[in-house]
Amino acid sequence: MAEENKNEEELFRQMDHHLLHDERPSEYLGQISREPWFLDYPFSMLGKMKETPQSKRFHPEGSVWNHTMMVVDQAAEQKAKSKDARTLMWAALLHDIGKPAVTKIRKEKITAYNHDAEGEHLTEDFLSCFSTDAKWIREVAKLVRYHMHILYVTDGLPFGDVDGLKRETDIGEVALLGLCDRIGRGGSVPEDEAKAVRLFLKKMRYK
Repeated sequence: MAEENKNEEELFRQMDHHLLHDERPSEYLGQISREPWFLDYPFSMLGKMKETPQSKRFHPEGSVWNHTMMVVDQAAEQKAKSKDARTLMWAALLHDIGKPAVTKIRKEKITAYNHDAEGEHLTEDFLSCFSTDAKWIREVAKLVRYHMHILYVTDGLPFGDVDGLKRETDIGEVALLGLCDRIGRGGSVPEDEAKAVRLFLKKMRYK
């Protein structure tokens, strides 16, 4: 068991390295996602994203995994703007980790309600398997928790928790992750997504 844990920790370190240093981390992540050990817990929490469909209207790129790979690569381009690149990159990888648990298909409509809240808990579970840095784990988890708030705030939707957003995380980092999330999907128009993020920051009175 100790040897197994050691191997898992080494795999995590390799993922950490590629997320921080690769121009396109999706290439490495796509490679390891085909390894047998990716089906084992805790990596299976990521593997489930490969089998989770999304609405073609909003995500023509396909599965949650396909979308996540696009977001990770976008975050790699944007990470120099972050106050903490490591936190941003792991949040990009894990931002939709909650979708497999909550995705439902009703009358051919695919929904993933509350995946952000579910994702917060699963992010904590996943990262706690490898790290004892509770502060860092919480920072990643809170970015996951609030990554949908650009939509909630700009569209005036009732699902948001603006007070919690202000209290528990950095609005600027949420905006950066949200931008990567919005651009990292098929058919996105980066200029339009950047405009939506600027509106979010304006409504949040962020400077």
